[in-house]
Amino acid sequence: MLDLRFIREHPDLVKEGIRKKREFDALPLVDELLELDRRRRELLAEIETLRAQQKKLAKAVGQAKARGEDAGPLLEKSSELAEYLRGLEAEEKQLSARIQAILPQIPNLPHPSVPEGESEADNVVVKEWGEKPIFDFEPKPHWELAERLGVVDFERGAKVSGSGFPFFLGRGARLVRALENFFLDFHTARGFVEVRPPLLVREPAAFGTGQIPDKEGMMYEVSGGYYLIPTSEVPVTNLHAGEILEADRLPLKYTAYTPNFRVEAGSYGKDVRGLNRLHQFDKVEMVVFSHPDESYDWLERLTRQAEELLERLGLPYRRLLMCTADMGFTQAKKYDLEVWSAGQQKWLEVSSISNMEDYQARRMKTRFREPGGKPRLVHTLNGSGLAFPRVLAALMENYQTPEGDFTLPEALAPYLN
Repeated sequence: MLDLRFIREHPDLVKEGIRKKREFDALPLVDELLELDRRRRELLAEIETLRAQQKKLAKAVGQAKARGEDAGPLLEKSSELAEYLRGLEAEEKQLSARIQAILPQIPNLPHPSVPEGESEADNVVVKEWGEKPIFDFEPKPHWELAERLGVVDFERGAKVSGSGFPFFLGRGARLVRALENFFLDFHTARGFVEVRPPLLVREPAAFGTGQIPDKEGMMYEVSGGYYLIPTSEVPVTNLHAGEILEADRLPLKYTAYTPNFRVEAGSYGKDVRGLNRLHQFDKVEMVVFSHPDESYDWLERLTRQAEELLERLGLPYRRLLMCTADMGFTQAKKYDLEVWSAGQQKWLEVSSISNMEDYQARRMKTRFREPGGKPRLVHTLNGSGLAFPRVLAALMENYQTPEGDFTLPEALAPYLN
């Protein structure tokens, strides 16, 4: 969430950021918020004055009784004041509730370095690595290879759970396990603490990272007031919710492997074929709690860390700097990494790396304190390191052989016996 004081002091800047993100529904909320805040502060000042009068009246009543005087008129006035004060307090409570309901609906503001754009077409390619494979035969898409080799079974998965829930079999299952271990080993060797988080979270955790209110439609809600996690960012970023960390502990670096669950409502067509878009998929996540002065350095470091994995796998990739309209509600700045898919002849997203600044930390009340200083909000970052399905698709397609099989990069050899 944005700071209410910041919105009050910089309304034009906030509105401009909302326009750049194309979150136009939030624009009238800013004016409503400012009016509610003005009235609430006016009420609070009046309430404070009346409470002081109430104390004086109570003192006068006591003095009148001590002198044996009739305190009736004073008591009547005190009763009228108390009733009026209760009305003001009730109004202030309603205003506060509405303010707290509006604040989460105001998106994070884009960093000045983020290019303004209208759609994904305005994302900027800032880096490209590797050479696209050239074949002396017509390369096949991964779903054809998977079906022929029996490593992924889409049809039986759909029979059991519906489309978007494939079975990985034999070599396919072992490859998933190899990627999990390879990715986790890579991150833990760089000082990241491995976490096995819960796969179910309650609403406050989803609110803390910004899934609610914004992405309710992409999460599976289950009985008992739980949500299946759409990404391990949700439980891991909430790991320090409500805590005050010591500054010398920062940055805190975590990595987690989980299956993830997304409804992906409205997904259809060629872009969801095979492993391109699943309702259940595996991913290794990176989460960093950073000092505010270092968060943009960590954005670059996390991005580079994900890129190194792709380089070790020998997968050609490109880095995109996401424009204001395609970066998401909670992000201040975001990179996407896309790998080349030889069988589909297109780029596939395999990682998003984002700096949320203090937007999530304010929701979760995650702060830090430097010696002798007051608590301040941390900055939170997260990034995929990496998401499995499209990495698997690219591995099968880019390393395919004329016989309809595929080889694998040397980096995975230790994990595949």
